[in-house]
Order: sequence, then C-alpha cells, then structure tokens
Amino acid sequence: MPGSRITALGRYQPSRVLTNDDLAGMVDTSDEWIRRRTGIATRRIAADTESVTDMAAAAAAEALAASGLRPSDIGMVTVATCTAVDRCPSTAAQVAGRLGIPAAVAYDLNNGCAGFCTALAAADHSLRAGAARHALVIGAEKMSAVTDWSDRGTCVLLGDGAGAAVLSAAEQDGIGPVVWGSDPTRADAVRLVDDWHPRFAQEGQTVFRWATGELPGIAREACRRAGITPADLAGVVTHQANLRIIEAVTRRLGLPEHVVIAKDVVDSGNTSAASVPLALSRLTESGELPPGGPVLLLAFGGGLSWAGQVVTCP
Repeated sequence: MPGSRITALGRYQPSRVLTNDDLAGMVDTSDEWIRRRTGIATRRIAADTESVTDMAAAAAAEALAASGLRPSDIGMVTVATCTAVDRCPSTAAQVAGRLGIPAAVAYDLNNGCAGFCTALAAADHSLRAGAARHALVIGAEKMSAVTDWSDRGTCVLLGDGAGAAVLSAAEQDGIGPVVWGSDPTRADAVRLVDDWHPRFAQEGQTVFRWATGELPGIAREACRRAGITPADLAGVVTHQANLRIIEAVTRRLGLPEHVVIAKDVVDSGNTSAASVPLALSRLTESGELPPGGPVLLLAFGGGLSWAGQVVTCP
C-alpha cells in the first residue's frame, strides 16, 4: 500500500472536573486571571487509582470498536506519553494485553507534547513499509501526577486524558508528509524536573515567543508537502497548550472563516501528548469536521520538539 489513513478515533477523560474557582481556593489566582492568560475554564483530573495505562486503554478500546477491526488485526500499538510510571513493560504492551491484541509490536514514545504527532508519523512510516496493516496510536497523560499544585503559573494549565487513532494501510494516502524536528538549545523551555519526584516546569515567555514565531512556518510547510495551502484546510488541531498561542498561530496563517479551529483547551486544559487526539476526536464526533476534509495536526513541546502533518478526517 502506498500510504495509510486514520480510520477511527477514540478518547477518554476522567470524570472529575477541576474549575478555575476550585484552583482559586488552592493558590493565589482567580477565574479572570486564568482565562485572560490561558483561556482555560476547566480541566479533568484523574483519580489517584487511575493510571496512564487505564486512560490509554479506554481511549484505544473506543477507537478499536469504532474501526470495526478485531484485536488480532492490530499489528502495532504505540503510546505517546511522558507521564507513565512503569518503565517496563511499556504502557503500549499493557494496553495490548488489556485489549486482547495477541502479537503486535508495542512500544512507548516520549516526545513531550509533540508525542502524538510524532508517533502518528512513525506508525504511518511503518505501515507504508509493510511492517503492519493496522496500528493503534495513542496519546495518554496523567499531568496531575507531575503538577506542582503550589505553583500558580503551571498548576492552572494541566489536565489528564487520552486520545487514540486507528491507522490502516490504504491505497489513497490519508496522512501527509510529517514536518518534525527539535531545537536542543531550548531543551529547558518545557521539562519534567527531578528524577524521583518529577514536576512540570516551563519558561512560559520562551515557549510563547517560539510557538507564535515558528509554528506558522511549520504549518505552511506541512500544507505544502501535502499539496495544499492553509486556505484549503477544513480544520486545524494544534497542541492545546494555551488559547492565546492557538489564536496567535492560526491568525498568522490567515485562514478563511470556514476553517474549524480546535479549542479543546478551554474545557480540557493542557493534556500534553493527549491534547491533539482528544481535540480531533471531539471535533469529528460533533460533526464540526467533515469526513474526508484535510486537517492540519500540529504539536510542540519538551525538547524543544515539534511535529505536524495534514491528515484526512475519518
């Protein structure tokens, strides 16, 4: 097969909703302060007993059911995460076990918030090479476990969840060439610090300036490689880091009014590697993104890394 395409999506979010007013009772902040700086209103927080594997498996099960495939059809399982506790076996191997997938290659990928788009490209390349016919690609994070709840600059941002996509080999290509890379000179801009008790930390202004300055060019290049212009897009799903970043980047692209912009960050917060598949799944389920339309996926995060591609909406 000359290419691959996304055939189904799934998502999972914990039931607990943490509002800005809740946070105002924990640190020196307010609903107005958080909305003005980030655009976030609520975020979902996993229970203490709820793991990255639990969330990844739930999202993957939904995507697998929607695809109509059997567990034995899946030849690859990849989980993008930077918050999994278990180092071995991988989260992906545990997900495969829970879903009854018998013999797939299974591995985790850590590229921070850019993880899902990176994993999507790696799976696409594997399917093109004939290494598998169907793959599960999952982004799953328990950011609440690495949050410093005394730091009002970061605790207001983060949430938990998982999103998943089923990829299948296809005669007509549904995943465009990836644009990816990293800038190691900015490796400390987004990070998890302290090996034993990791905590999320970032240089907010550095991230904002880099994202608003560099992402529009990366987005245009992903469109060019897919053979379209930004005006041809049906939708744009960026990493849901901050509403101000999303609005600044999409504004610089000069998109027409019909292009749907994902703003899942308002309700879900920053869920790192889970944010792109969560937002994409929600927009397709609601019908806001038309089946068959070209959608730009674009993510960035620790490293400082980035990855993006144009995909055909399932």
